[in-house]
Amino acid sequence: MAIRIFETDPSAKPKATFSDDTVGRFHGGKQENGIPVALSEWRVTTGDPEVAAAVAQLMGGTPVETDSTSENFIEILTERDKVKVVLSGPDAISSDLKLWNGSALIHHCDGIEFLSPDEDKGKRCRCPELMEDRKAAAKAKRGPSPAIAVTFRLAEDYDLGLFRLQTGSWKLAEVLHEVENALDRVGGETLAELSLELVEYTTKKGRDVSYRKPVIRVLKSWSDAIAEPKF
Repeated sequence: MAIRIFETDPSAKPKATFSDDTVGRFHGGKQENGIPVALSEWRVTTGDPEVAAAVAQLMGGTPVETDSTSENFIEILTERDKVKVVLSGPDAISSDLKLWNGSALIHHCDGIEFLSPDEDKGKRCRCPELMEDRKAAAKAKRGPSPAIAVTFRLAEDYDLGLFRLQTGSWKLAEVLHEVENALDRVGGETLAELSLELVEYTTKKGRDVSYRKPVIRVLKSWSDAIAEPKF
């Protein structure tokens, strides 16, 4: 007989948590001594040694078990800044704007209206109208930043499983509608290139700036790609 301690206090029952259906994550950076560090090649994490070995075989690097408490505790610092991926279509990308205070989500919107909590859903979020003002508010922790998730398969090992990239890149957010439109035109599984593109420029004050931004380049339908000798 099972214990029945929650029948008299159902609100105290912990909510069930489920892992997503991905086998690993792609990252454009990592934490070193608590400080975010940008990388020039993709970092992949997973909890499956076989997936880790397959990624290392395809993209270089060596699987290393970390002390992370995440289910994706195996890390591969790959040797590739570009990888061919397969997206299911526009639904492979989700995006919104979020502001966190620690682990608490304190602002969640689409840039115009609140998406949560339920009592505020659909109400105007009052975020700044201009892009530069949005960025400034986010930088000052007074406004939300992009929360973009991209789910995909590796074109070179389609059956390995689904991977996910989560990014707060404003540069990707600015062109995300173009990517989604291109995916919509293909109308099904699509071959694309996922890269960490180098950006370099000099500010008006003479300061040299360089960083990497995530880029999604839609190539062709997956069915057309696999019909060719080498995609």
